[in-house]
Amino acid sequence: MELRAALATCRTPSNLRLTLTIAVIVGSILSIINEGDVIVHGNATTATGIKIGLNFVVPFIVSNLGVLAGTRTARACRASVSHPPPQRALSVAAENASP
Repeated sequence: MELRAALATCRTPSNLRLTLTIAVIVGSILSIINEGDVIVHGNATTATGIKIGLNFVVPFIVSNLGVLAGTRTARACRASVSHPPPQRALSVAAENASP
């Protein structure tokens, strides 16, 4: 899939809503697990902020990769349905049936 098509797929409102929701939920959980104690004790630094930001960016990227993989699979399935492989078993049966 070319880059422009991939970006267009990821930017569709339904996909963006899904991937942003996943990023917020997973990013929040990761931030609490990984940086919660630092924040609670008031020891947050710029590095902590960067780590928290990455906790949201990574699930966003991964969920978009999942969307792209699903889109690619769906296109492959549609292509195979519209162009099914030849039915070899039927042609062999037809050859055997002729006198």
